[in-house]
Amino acid sequence: MSFQAPATLLQLAVQSLLREEALAISALQDLPRELFPRLFKEAFTRRQSAVLRAMVQVWPFPCLPLGGLMKMKVPYLETLQTILDGIDILLGQKVHPRSHRLRVLDLRALHKDFWSVWAGDKTDACPRAVKCKRKTRERGVRIGNEQSLKVFVDIYLKPRALDACLSYVFLWVEARKGLLQLGCKKLKISTMALQNVVKVLEMLDLDCMEEVEVCCTWKLSTLAGFAPYLGQMRNLRKFLLSHICEPASISPEEKRKWISQFTSQFLNLECLQELSLDSVSFLEGQMDQVLRCLEAPLETVSITDCQLSESDLKSLTQCPGIRQLKHLNLSGVILTNMNPELLRVLLERVAATLKTLDLENCRIVDAQLIVFLPALSSCSQLTTFNYLRNPISVAVLERLLCHTAGLSCLSLEMYSTPWEIYGAQGASHHKRLEQLREELSRTMKPLKRTKTVWFSIIPCPPCGNRAI
Repeated sequence: MSFQAPATLLQLAVQSLLREEALAISALQDLPRELFPRLFKEAFTRRQSAVLRAMVQVWPFPCLPLGGLMKMKVPYLETLQTILDGIDILLGQKVHPRSHRLRVLDLRALHKDFWSVWAGDKTDACPRAVKCKRKTRERGVRIGNEQSLKVFVDIYLKPRALDACLSYVFLWVEARKGLLQLGCKKLKISTMALQNVVKVLEMLDLDCMEEVEVCCTWKLSTLAGFAPYLGQMRNLRKFLLSHICEPASISPEEKRKWISQFTSQFLNLECLQELSLDSVSFLEGQMDQVLRCLEAPLETVSITDCQLSESDLKSLTQCPGIRQLKHLNLSGVILTNMNPELLRVLLERVAATLKTLDLENCRIVDAQLIVFLPALSSCSQLTTFNYLRNPISVAVLERLLCHTAGLSCLSLEMYSTPWEIYGAQGASHHKRLEQLREELSRTMKPLKRTKTVWFSIIPCPPCGNRAI
């Protein structure tokens, strides 16, 4: 038999107040602000439109984190319309109520602690409540100088129709230009239709943007059309671009123009910390245009499944923004015919800060690895090293492991099975593989006394077949 905890006096008071909506609305002006979140959450759950509409007009906090209530299983669109109706009344008032504090309507799925803490749903509410109050107060100071209301959303533009709630918000914002601003910190695009993307971007305060992902097979000309909006995102911290194709019919003049239109925007991205370029076909020979503009310290550079030239790798070593780099991913960039000195110089430049290094499927050969091995062993902060799907011999693998043994932070190393383990048909000899694992374990045991390392040795035949 299970027993339900009895309702607290606060819960009983809220439930009693909401049974008489007229009484609840008349009491809002005198209600302690500490009770507002609890009352609002309960009214939200019960879909009591009149109470919600009235509470918005006298909301005593700078921010109404409405998105944090979306986890509740209620028809959200109808409730959202009710709350926006309340804000409409507020926007139309020339004289606001004395208790009015609202500056931000946040529709993102965040701030769930705000409702849990203020509504008394957590046992450790006291320290969290202090934190919530402090954040709300800081947000109020930052936004208080602006007259218009800010509405924050996260946007994912897909090929299919927009979410009903987001569509309604767009229509509501568009009809109230000058009275409020629509901000978005996270934008993800996976639709080919640039005109739909531009329509949304024209509505946004692009200074608010912090993260952008473009994950669709745009042509280079489409990317060039998007570029001017990218340049307006001056507080952008993360930019991910993938699967941009270069049509075979494009003329050299058009290619240069469109690439320049895109790369010139990086001059404005002074806050960029993470740059990810995946399967971007036009990058070869163009990395200098991208990287020379990035002077602010980058934390992450990920260039994957791209075709690069030696000049591109040299541009990466000379980029002013990599001086504090923590994460470097070059997986799928074929380095077989490149000068390994460039990789050595690159690792030397980031040795003091680099934490993760991903060189999977770069087809690096033993002679190249030996050149940059000393630089790798100087990366004192390295925690993860992925060297899968690169052909390596037993002798060089043992040499590599001896170098990485001195890296006290390194906890994960991944290597493919040395090519000598394979027969003529590329089939691995399991008995020899097990023997090699035992030999490596005995070799590494005295060297790695202060840490635990997980070796994931998977087959990588010299013929370049897919690892299994």
